Amino acid sequence: MQIMNWSALHSFLQVARAGSLARAAAALGVNHSTVLRRLAALEQELGIRLFDRRAGGYAMTPAGEQLRDLLGDVGERIEQACERLAGLDDRPQGVVRLTTTETLAGVVLMPHLAEFRSRFPGIRLEVVVDNAFLNLREREADLAIRPSNSPPDHLVGRRVGKLRFAPYASKSCLQARRPGLHPGAFDDWNVLDWIGPGEALSHLAQARWMRQHVDAERVIARFDSLPAMLAAVRAGLGACMLLTMVGDNDRDLVRLAPPPEALDTQVWVLAHPDLRRLARVRILSDFLVERLKASPHLEPR
Repeated sequence: MQIMNWSALHSFLQVARAGSLARAAAALGVNHSTVLRRLAALEQELGIRLFDRRAGGYAMTPAGEQLRDLLGDVGERIEQACERLAGLDDRPQGVVRLTTTETLAGVVLMPHLAEFRSRFPGIRLEVVVDNAFLNLREREADLAIRPSNSPPDHLVGRRVGKLRFAPYASKSCLQARRPGLHPGAFDDWNVLDWIGPGEALSHLAQARWMRQHVDAERVIARFDSLPAMLAAVRAGLGACMLLTMVGDNDRDLVRLAPPPEALDTQVWVLAHPDLRRLARVRILSDFLVERLKASPHLEPR
């Protein structure tokens, strides 16, 4: 295998891992046609078909699985070499796959991403909004903006601020159900109906607080989306633990108590150690760290 085909092997490994030409292209920072051309060249040189093209993605043939297994550690070394060599290129261009949560994307990040694109038009952004950690080790994303007090040990990153949570209810809800009840006067949270996070969000800080302070029968609805929970509180369905950066800026909502310090959650800009050497990832990471540290939506860390 000639040196000129290292990139073809690298592309093969990415498609094998991602199961998708588009995701592999995003991870490699090249376009769709480049990955397709590399795979075709590799298959022609080897004289075998490595993938079956299907509607749902790319599935490895038995020959493709055998090549992946034969590469073993050699495949990882090829990937590391390609990534480190690519990191020597300081031109701000290519695709960066960024993952973050619904609320951070909608409330905090969009103005900064717009500014970034105006400053670095050669870098294209692919934003994955998901409340669970994507696997940066497996190149599901290049960069993560995540709230966490214990980020994964294999990632490197910088803290940019913290999020705070507090209980809120709509003014109409309080007036209709507890007209004589004033914020701060609660000695029993079970006098209110509550909106809770669904199973997909059960790991969040506010879910833990509710399990400790609110009886299960008082939780009259659960949602697997933070924006949906906010909409439910606005509609008067019940009280809810919300981010202060959202609740305090909504004139229809009333904060019922101060934010519990135990629920404070750090916000991180995270990357895989190998990926942060890539110029486009490093540039976006440095930009977001600077902007998020100054963001009025995040509490100082």
